Amino acid sequence: QVQLVESGGGLVQAGGSLRLSCAASGSIFSIYTMAWYRQAPGKQRELVSAILSGGGTNYADSVKGRFTISRDNARNTVYLQMNSLKPEDTAVYYCNAPYGSGWSFPWGQGTQVTVSS
Repeated sequence: QVQLVESGGGLVQAGGSLRLSCAASGSIFSIYTMAWYRQAPGKQRELVSAILSGGGTNYADSVKGRFTISRDNARNTVYLQMNSLKPEDTAVYYCNAPYGSGWSFPWGQGTQVTVSS
């Protein structure tokens, strides 16, 4: 069973940057599309960005141009570089592997990102 551990969140002022990491156990990480999701208080979890096994990426319109997703298959890790952060980026951030309309693995604990104005 793959386990996901997110880290790198914190409190930052608007305009600041954070780099999130998601470490996955297991030896088959490289074949999966991986994605970052976020859930703000009182809102549904939303897809922020995804990266294919071959490296192609996509982003939600709300983060395009500010966030960059990347992966290191040798380290079984996916990253999310977040720049020009806004208060509306405040949420718990999670990673997972999208599968159809769902996801492949149990959710990790997430990492809290708080952006102050």
